[in-house]
Amino acid sequence: MTGDQPKSIWSRAFALLCLAQFLGYAQHFVLQPTLPLYVMQLGGTPFIVGVVIACFGVTSVIFRPSIGAWTDRWHGGGVMVCGLFFLAVSVLFCFLPLVGATMFANALRGIGWAGMNTGGYTQLATSAPAARRGEASGYYTGVQASATILFPAVALWIIDAPLGGYYAVFGVAIALALLGAGVGMAASGPAPRAPEQLYAASPDPWWREIINVFDRHILLAAALLFCLHLSLPCITSFIVLYAREKVVGHFGWFFVVTGVTSLFARPLLGRLSDRIGTGSSLVIAFLLQIVGLLLIPAVSTLPALMVAGVFYMLGAAIGSARTLALAMEKAPAERRGRAMASFSIAFPLSNGVGALLSGLVVDLAGYTWMYVTAAVMCASGLVLTWRQWSSLK
Repeated sequence: MTGDQPKSIWSRAFALLCLAQFLGYAQHFVLQPTLPLYVMQLGGTPFIVGVVIACFGVTSVIFRPSIGAWTDRWHGGGVMVCGLFFLAVSVLFCFLPLVGATMFANALRGIGWAGMNTGGYTQLATSAPAARRGEASGYYTGVQASATILFPAVALWIIDAPLGGYYAVFGVAIALALLGAGVGMAASGPAPRAPEQLYAASPDPWWREIINVFDRHILLAAALLFCLHLSLPCITSFIVLYAREKVVGHFGWFFVVTGVTSLFARPLLGRLSDRIGTGSSLVIAFLLQIVGLLLIPAVSTLPALMVAGVFYMLGAAIGSARTLALAMEKAPAERRGRAMASFSIAFPLSNGVGALLSGLVVDLAGYTWMYVTAAVMCASGLVLTWRQWSSLK
């Protein structure tokens, strides 16, 4: 059995799936530091920045159930490709120099994000070996997160370049999503017939299947992922505004260091999480995130901010891999697309709620209290882990 393990994960299909996800996440991470700065230039406030980010989460959550049901009826790879195309088209509205147009563009982008992630997670859940779900999740989420190594920094460099600017970043974002769609088509192959047969066998009508996408088996994993990413906007979006307030130069290197950390940590910590178990992995994850968040308002230099970011990303690495492995373990085979859609709702929902809360706290009390509040939000994940400890064994 052990002799077959190395080949069971890194197949051609899995490699292309990871590459398509990498390009889709690259588009996302190019826009994460860009949109807050762009909105502020258009006359917005930190709270308006939070609203723009929340628009992305709202549509991604609302459309996720129908996309999950569509995935079960059709094909995970096809849904992923359609989502990537939608990501590309939505950015066109960012070329209109209006805050409202940016909100609308980010709302459309949330729909594409829902399709890309639901289809990708479904493909992963179908192909990952049961005994190595943590490791497969670590590689998969590690490839996704590896886009943070250069692309946020590249976006900041393009903005400040003599021939660059915000529109140049938007052009790069469109190109990345279109390239990802092309790779996704190569990875998907023909749609299988089995998922359609399973869907047709369901006694419920199609509209009830969409409403019932929130499978009870997946709710714990989704709730844990929600707590894990609730503070993420503070690290990926608002930290750019915080660095500008503190006059921290060459801040693009922050994203390079945290991205490298995430790239190497996720596969290794995903494998570790298979050994130490779900509960212990999540305790470590939330504690690391809390330490990182509390360090940020206490420092004002680039190296110190990098150390804080590394702590946070180590926690995100082990937590993301473990919650995804838990979701794949709990997802019923006949409802895998809808179950993984339920799970993936947690990311945009937490991103939207976290962005609104973070922007509101900044407007009312400043960035220091925003990071303290984010650490408290992470502590809620520790409480949930403790209360569900028996279910996580």
